[in-house]
Amino acid sequence: MMLHIPGVLTPDQVRHMRARMTSSDWIDGRASVGAQGAQVKRNRQLAEGSPLAQELGSIVARALTANPLFFAAALPLRILPPYFNSYAGGEHYGLHIDGAIRTSANGGQTLRADVSTTVFLSEPDEYEGGELVVMDAYGAHEVKLPAGDAIVYPSSSVHRVNSVTGGERVASFLWTQSMVRDDWQRTMLFELDQNIQKLRGEFGDNEATVGLTGHYHNLLRMWADT
Repeated sequence: MMLHIPGVLTPDQVRHMRARMTSSDWIDGRASVGAQGAQVKRNRQLAEGSPLAQELGSIVARALTANPLFFAAALPLRILPPYFNSYAGGEHYGLHIDGAIRTSANGGQTLRADVSTTVFLSEPDEYEGGELVVMDAYGAHEVKLPAGDAIVYPSSSVHRVNSVTGGERVASFLWTQSMVRDDWQRTMLFELDQNIQKLRGEFGDNEATVGLTGHYHNLLRMWADT
């Protein structure tokens, strides 16, 4: 499931984060990938575990965990501290798939990457190119969102970032281990949850909405690992 989540970060948060990055030291983005990814990755990122990455990452992580759409879609069990990257001057990231197991810089947390998330920190008109392209059974899906918006998609997806041919594309990205490892099961639970919310908003709590809520929680009980 791919899901666009608008307004994860406020405009003030985006401005604050971009201002803090102006004096930062960017390193080669290949520092965080294996041998295969290093062949196709050309970008820069904040050093993993650096004081600035931790400071800004805490803002992103708090905003996501407080967002009801993110929680409903990802059903997070563990979230790896967010990373930050920058693309400019033709930088890109070719077709790749995210590693299944991710470990934080200090070795303090290891998780299975089920859900990938990108939070855009540049407005679409600030750069040319730079689309995130996610491949699935229905084709290639290009994503280029307003600053502060997020895209959530399965970590098992093959994807790329197109070359940035003008301006600069800045974003945060992170991985989540879900309580429900299977993407199709997460999708069914998300759709069921969203329809329950719509019915509750229209009709209130009645026998049908209570019954459907019970089905949701029993499916989650059957599929979830904690």
